[in-house]
Amino acid sequence: MLKTLTVWNFALLEHVQVEFGTGLNILTGETGAGKSILIDSLGAILGRRVSADMIRTGCEWLRVEAVFTLDDSPGLHELLAAQAIDDAEGLLIVTRQVSRNGRSLVLANGCHITLSLLKQLGALLVDIHGQNENLALLKEDSQFRLLDAYDPAIGEALVIYSAVYDKWHARQKEYEEKKLAAREYAQRLDMLRWQDKEISEAQLQPGEDEKLETEIRKLSHAEKIAGYVEDSYALFEGGGKSGIGILPALSQVKKHLQDMRRYDESLANAQQIVEEAEISLQEAAYEVRDYGEDMDFSPQRLDKLQSRMDVIDKLCRKYGARVTDVLAHQQRVQQELANIENYDDDMARLQEQIEQLAQDMQQQAAKLTGLRKQAAGTLSKAIESQLLELGMPKARLRIETSASGKYTATGADEITMYFSANPGEAEKPLAKVASGGELSRLALAIKTVAASRDASVPSMVFDEIDTGIGGRTAQMVAERIALVARFKQVLCITHLPQIACMADQHLYIAKNSVGASTITQVRPLSEHERVREIARMASGADATTASLDNAREMVSHAKLKKKQLK
Repeated sequence: MLKTLTVWNFALLEHVQVEFGTGLNILTGETGAGKSILIDSLGAILGRRVSADMIRTGCEWLRVEAVFTLDDSPGLHELLAAQAIDDAEGLLIVTRQVSRNGRSLVLANGCHITLSLLKQLGALLVDIHGQNENLALLKEDSQFRLLDAYDPAIGEALVIYSAVYDKWHARQKEYEEKKLAAREYAQRLDMLRWQDKEISEAQLQPGEDEKLETEIRKLSHAEKIAGYVEDSYALFEGGGKSGIGILPALSQVKKHLQDMRRYDESLANAQQIVEEAEISLQEAAYEVRDYGEDMDFSPQRLDKLQSRMDVIDKLCRKYGARVTDVLAHQQRVQQELANIENYDDDMARLQEQIEQLAQDMQQQAAKLTGLRKQAAGTLSKAIESQLLELGMPKARLRIETSASGKYTATGADEITMYFSANPGEAEKPLAKVASGGELSRLALAIKTVAASRDASVPSMVFDEIDTGIGGRTAQMVAERIALVARFKQVLCITHLPQIACMADQHLYIAKNSVGASTITQVRPLSEHERVREIARMASGADATTASLDNAREMVSHAKLKKKQLK
């Protein structure tokens, strides 16, 4: 639900903050005061196009900020969660700023978002009802959404059908891809077999390349290694050119420490450390000696290893960086070979699955068609009853569904709305017979019927839906809007007192000149001010005692009517 709308520098709106309530929020004011501009600013928050021309004269930017409460909006929660936008506090604050230099900024709870995402959020937040939205009724997808939302059983059946359809469609796609790929299988098969043979003949072992690299590196530097071993062992035992060796020297130090302990125990710990070091170094000396004795440098062995490494390098250049990559490639090749060689069996299996899924899909689609036919009859009568109350007593509406035989993600049905506004006129498709005014009232009738069932959008805007109507029709339109407001928050711009007196909150929009500039202000009306505004709307002149009495009577009657609606 829309809680607050704040606007800066949007056309005539210099700085306006409007608090909206639940139920019916009526906006009135003189023609040209800026009522539609306020709705346009709300449209900006919903992702509609905003040009730099809307920036107030003398300003460099415009900004609109809206605060929404998010009670019972699962689809909206899921969309925000998918974008990592936190809504734990149950609020969504959307900000949009447009600058003259073309730069644009959109934030949702402080997170930068795209205009595309803003449009998705807007579609789940507010439904703006105007002439363009009436035209949406002429589209088949809009008619399907209306019908499917009317009966919960259709939604449940659609979920089951969609699951079967998705499986069927996936198998169909897999079948066609295999069929298309089969044209290249002969050439592909030769290449795969050759690759598998080449890798198999090499008899690679996992990690073989790493072991070979280590041994080749050792044999390639065998002469240096032998020198290091000889020098190291000489230093351990004989000292080489430097004199006494490490082990003899350490033995001498140990003896000195043992002799010193006869007179002083202070170096007992040092003696123990030296003894342990002597043991460790003796073991190291033995390992160095044994390593040198076991060294066997063979040029023939090195040549053999390098030849083997050349084979591995050649395969790695073709199929992967390491032996493990080459073996993984071979596994993929063998799997593809198996798939190709089992082509006929796989195609037969897929065909069998497709046929079984097609039967299931046909059954589910038939159930869906039956439910839609039943709901179409009930919905048609409900809308006709609302048209009767909206001053179209002879209007007939018939929603016809039929199985098309073509399966889509939403079923195998076609839908057509047939409409006749006057007696004696044949029912024809809605797009061919409905005028703009008739579409407007038909849309209101539909929204009245659907309001209690459709929880997808919590707020609705009626932008001057009263154009071209009056008298009893105006009263009926007012009651229908009030009925919608029982289930949703409604914002309604109107020039008719019959609609205005139904308000749960009445907002007045006024345009004032301040110096050389013009600004629009929005303020809620008190009960007394509201009566005077309704009197002005009804009489079109300064309020008189008679017009004020009439306005009070209208407000009193509206209160009684709203109680009846509840």
